[in-house]
Amino acid sequence: MTPEQHKKFEEITLSTKPIFEGKIISLHVDTVRLPNGEEATREIVKHPGAVAVLALTVDNRMIVVEQYRKPLEKSQIEIPAGKLDGGEDPLEAARRELEEETGYTAGSLRHVASFYTSPGFADELLHLYVAEQLAPGEARPDEDEFLEAWGITLDEAKALIRDQRISDAKTILAVYAWNLYQVTGAFE
Repeated sequence: MTPEQHKKFEEITLSTKPIFEGKIISLHVDTVRLPNGEEATREIVKHPGAVAVLALTVDNRMIVVEQYRKPLEKSQIEIPAGKLDGGEDPLEAARRELEEETGYTAGSLRHVASFYTSPGFADELLHLYVAEQLAPGEARPDEDEFLEAWGITLDEAKALIRDQRISDAKTILAVYAWNLYQVTGAFE
C-alpha cells in the first residue's frame, strides 16, 4: 500500500480539547476536517497500551483469571493482562503480568499478535503473547486487584465463550489462536 493510499480517508485535526486526564486513560475531543471538506468531532481515548498472555500448561490448559469488571457490573473470566507502564517493553510487561496475576513464570514467551482493541474511539494497542514451559509460584496482584487463577481446557474455554463468561476480545482472540495452534502446531 502506498503512502497516498494510507491517507485516502485521512481526517486532519483542526483543534484538540482535553476533557479528562486519569491514571490509566485520558480523553480529548478533536475537531477534524473530513475528506469531503466538512468538519466533525471525534472523542478519543488515549491509552498507554497493554499486554495479554495466553499461558499454556504442560497438560494443555489455559491459565485464566476471574475478576470483577466494574464497567460490566459482573465478574469475567479472562487471560492474564495489564497495561504497559511508561515506556515498558511489552515482553517484560507480559512476564510481569503473568507472574503478578497467576504466580506462574514462563520458560518460553513468544509474541503472537498486536492489535487495536477499539480503534473507533481509542488508541490502545494490545500485545498478545503465548507463554509455555510454565513454573508455578505465588501470585502478587496489585493492591486493588482481586482475582482467582486456574487452568481450563480448550473445550471449557469454548463453553465459557458460549455462556458469555468469557466475553472480552483479547481472551476470545487467545482462545481462537489456541484452537488454531491445536490444528496447525504454530501461532502464525
